[in-house]
Amino acid sequence: MEGTMGVITPWAANFAPLSWMFCAGQVLAIAEYSALYSLIGTTYGGNGTTTFALPNLCSRVAIGTGQGPGLTNRVLGQPVGTETNTLTTAQMAGHNHIMQVRASMPVNANSASAATPLNNFPAASASSIYNSAASANKNMPLSTTVTVGVTGSSLPVNNLQPVLCLNYIICVEGIWPSRP
Repeated sequence: MEGTMGVITPWAANFAPLSWMFCAGQVLAIAEYSALYSLIGTTYGGNGTTTFALPNLCSRVAIGTGQGPGLTNRVLGQPVGTETNTLTTAQMAGHNHIMQVRASMPVNANSASAATPLNNFPAASASSIYNSAASANKNMPLSTTVTVGVTGSSLPVNNLQPVLCLNYIICVEGIWPSRP
């Protein structure tokens, strides 16, 4: 399959056609692929003396180089990103957990007359806290403090966008691209 040297394309077959190779990070000899080396150099690896590497698009998504408005600058050959990420509390946006509690406790409306709870009900007021009346006839509001702790785990979360796996191939022998 004829192509322009250095072109990368998605490929649905499980083999690379003649004059093409998979983009799997292979290290090639400069002496054998000097024309391709003159196009991509050591952008993707190699020692630059005897070897250079093809791009590795295995488990990767290709993105454009440069910097769009409000985006990070990306340079040719720069691998970025991870399939999973372990979030820390420092990475989470500030937020509150609001909880509203309404509670009351049945008490006797009379003043307290006893110091022991045995056969008594909590009383509404006085220095002793129990009343010997036969029943609780009033609800006394209660105040409470609620502490919300840290939640979650330190396990990584999947960070992978939905994808369809295809092979990427690069033309290693073919038409020489003319430069402007």
